[in-house]
Amino acid sequence: MNNKWNSFLVAIFVAFTGLPVVLGFGYAALYSIGLVGILNQGWNFQHWIQTLTSTEAIAALGFSLYVATATIIIAIGSALFVTLNMRKEIQRKWFSTILYFPLAIPAVVAAFFTFQLLSNAGLFSRIIFYSGWIKSVQEFPDIINDRFGVGIIATHIMMSLPFFTIVFSNLFEAEKLEELQRVARTLGATSAQADLKIAVPILLRRAFPAIVLYFFFVFGSYEIPLLLGRQFPQMISVLMIRKLQRFNLLDIPTAYTLAILYLIIAGTVILLLFRKRKLAYDV
Repeated sequence: MNNKWNSFLVAIFVAFTGLPVVLGFGYAALYSIGLVGILNQGWNFQHWIQTLTSTEAIAALGFSLYVATATIIIAIGSALFVTLNMRKEIQRKWFSTILYFPLAIPAVVAAFFTFQLLSNAGLFSRIIFYSGWIKSVQEFPDIINDRFGVGIIATHIMMSLPFFTIVFSNLFEAEKLEELQRVARTLGATSAQADLKIAVPILLRRAFPAIVLYFFFVFGSYEIPLLLGRQFPQMISVLMIRKLQRFNLLDIPTAYTLAILYLIIAGTVILLLFRKRKLAYDV
């Protein structure tokens, strides 16, 4: 009886959480190939051809890939450095508070915080101005709404660095890497060799699922690039919503096509990478 009741509850949970997502993507897929929609005229791949040959869409995909890659590389490198070189500080209460605090900040708040710090009229520009390094705040380099997405990347790093530091620290303890490093040093390895050849490969391998999923989280992020990005290039999620909410009905199929394209890219990469890997940590 309990097993049937548990199965029923699981089915209800899946129906309320998974079914709307499946229906939403199903509707988007049908819209992108012309089977539904006011202006569509039946089965065709016209919207896909227009999207895949659009400079705006290609630039959005490339810019999203660039932002996600830069964020992950810098955040993971920094988190590994903190985990391997600040073990004692991580275990202290004040340092743990600093680590966990950014995880409680919403993306919109983090974007506004970055804007207040790094914009031409922000805190850093005024400090540098009053220090005499620049003659006016307008001489401060454009970090917000710039073509390289520095403000977007900086905000994502601010949010992802604590997350990966916590993940790596927990894995460091679970894998007993300190003992393995001690054995390596006893056998003649240097501290750098123990870190680079033992700790780093194990941490990256065990955190691989979290790294991949966070990559696609940044790839498809919306609030931060909306507030800190520019009109061109835009990240794929911002371009998608802009196309969907415009008054031109001809742009709506492009938005749905971009949504399906993102799903195909993310789903394909995740399936290929995780096909021979376990999604759960073997603690």
